[in-house]
Amino acid sequence: MSRKPSFANLRSASPAAVAETPIAAPITGQPTTPASRQGRKQIAGFFSPEMSFAMHTLARRQGRSLQALMAEAFNDVLRKHGESPIGD
Repeated sequence: MSRKPSFANLRSASPAAVAETPIAAPITGQPTTPASRQGRKQIAGFFSPEMSFAMHTLARRQGRSLQALMAEAFNDVLRKHGESPIGD
């Protein structure tokens, strides 16, 4: 069974060998970003494992996406601080 190449192996590789490594190019004619993400920006954060589990559990229980719950939470924070909620 072969192992996947590791980035650690690049430290010992010569610059010429690294330059010759093929890089996958995007397929022409297709958008590089899925349509569901076009016109949107990512907001990320780091939370405790307990918070992650609780949010994922709630999302599954309600049949909603984690993104939808986060949008609801962000809108609640905006309202709390006197700002207009943005929506999705």
